[in-house]
Amino acid sequence: MKKIKAHINNIALSHTIFDLPFAFMGAILASGGRVDGWTLFLIALAVTSGRAAAMAIDNLADLDFDKLQPRLAYRAMVRGEISKREAKIFIAGCLVVMVVTVALLPPICIKLLPFAALPFIIYPFTKRFTGLCHLFLGFAIAMAPAGGWVAAGGEIFSPAMIFLCTAVMLWLAGFDAMYGAQDEKFDKLHGLHSLATDFGGKAAFKISKVFHVVCIICFLAVGVTLQLGFLYFVGVLIATLTLIYQHKIVSPKDFSQVTQRYFMRNGIVSVAICFFAWLSL
Repeated sequence: MKKIKAHINNIALSHTIFDLPFAFMGAILASGGRVDGWTLFLIALAVTSGRAAAMAIDNLADLDFDKLQPRLAYRAMVRGEISKREAKIFIAGCLVVMVVTVALLPPICIKLLPFAALPFIIYPFTKRFTGLCHLFLGFAIAMAPAGGWVAAGGEIFSPAMIFLCTAVMLWLAGFDAMYGAQDEKFDKLHGLHSLATDFGGKAAFKISKVFHVVCIICFLAVGVTLQLGFLYFVGVLIATLTLIYQHKIVSPKDFSQVTQRYFMRNGIVSVAICFFAWLSL
C-alpha cells in the first residue's frame, strides 16, 4: 500500500480532473449524448493510464531539477520512495494498458494514438528550450477531448471539436503559466524556460489573461456551433467566473494564494462545462 500511495503521489492522480471531464465531454457531444457506458469506461481508462505515464515521464525527466526545488520536496521520487527503475516499469505498464484499451475502441483510435501520445512524451523536454512549454502541455491535455470525440464516432476535423480542443489547450496553458511563474528565479538559475522567464512575470500574467479570454470565446463557439441548450452556457458562465476569481487573487508580485488549492480549483472549469454540456443535450 505504501508503494501504491507513492505512485499515486508521483502521478498526481487528482490532476485527472483537468482532462477526464473534457474527454467525457468530447464523447458526449460527438454522440449527441448517446455514448454507451462501456465506451466511457474505455475512454476513462485510456486517458487515466496515458496521463499517468505522462506524469511519470515528466517527473523522471525533471528529477534532478526537482531535487533542488524546495517546493517539490513532497514528491515521491524526490523523497526516494520510488526508484528510477520502478518509475520506468510503471511507465511501461501504463503505456501497455493505454494501447490495449485504445485498441478496444473504434479502429480509427489506435491509428491516431501516436499523434495523441507524442505531445505528452515531448512536453517534459520543451521547458529546456522554450517559454511556450505551457502551450505544449495544453496541447497534450487537449488530446483528451479529441480522443473522446473520435472514440464516440465524431468527425475528426469537426469545427466544434477544434473549438473545444483549442479552448482546453488555452485554459490549461493559462493557469499553468500563472502557477509556474512563482518559479521564475529558480528556472532562470537552472536554464529552464517558461513564459515568466522568457517575458517576465508581469507579461506572463497578461498573456495568461489573453489565453483565458480566447478560451472562453472558444467554449462559447462550441455551444453555438452545436446549438447546445441554455444550460451549457450556464456552465461556461461558471467557468468564466472561476477564471476571473483566479486572476483576481494572484499577481506577479503576490504568490501567497498560489497553492495546490488554487491549482486544483481550476478543476471547477472542466467539471462545470462537462456537466452542463451533458444537461444541455
